[in-house]
Amino acid sequence: MYLAGDFMEKEATIHALREMKANGFGADRLDVFSQEPVDLPRGLLERPARMSFASVAGAVIFCLLAIGFVYFTQYNYPLVTGGMPLFSFWATGVVFYELAMLGAILTTFFWFLRESGLPRRRRLAVPVVPPGAICLRVRCGPEQQDDAARSLRLAGAVNVRELEEKP
Repeated sequence: MYLAGDFMEKEATIHALREMKANGFGADRLDVFSQEPVDLPRGLLERPARMSFASVAGAVIFCLLAIGFVYFTQYNYPLVTGGMPLFSFWATGVVFYELAMLGAILTTFFWFLRESGLPRRRRLAVPVVPPGAICLRVRCGPEQQDDAARSLRLAGAVNVRELEEKP
């Protein structure tokens, strides 16, 4: 269930966000919509990002998989070439590097899609926001609906309404 409150002032929106966070609503349950950019204080709606960790982990995993694949293929189908070792790290280092970078790029791309929320399970329309207004959308359960609506009204919401989810 979603509630939406329309605010005409940025300060009222900031106060409402702080109240909602104090009442136990995390940043992942709060969304702000406006027709104009809204500059919020630092840390108010920050969600944890793990993009750098995911990129490095993807590079390491792809590199290890490439090393394992090359090692397996060179020992599974041995070609003796003039006394050189079957598995030479230096001869295949470029392949390992390139596949590690491919892993970093692919992991970054898919992690970006995941963190941006593009593969959505529920289809919820973006609320219609009047010009000059700021809409605060809150995801809450039925037992929290009255408290959330009261908090939005006390913070200065002009209009509080319930939004319907599409199946």
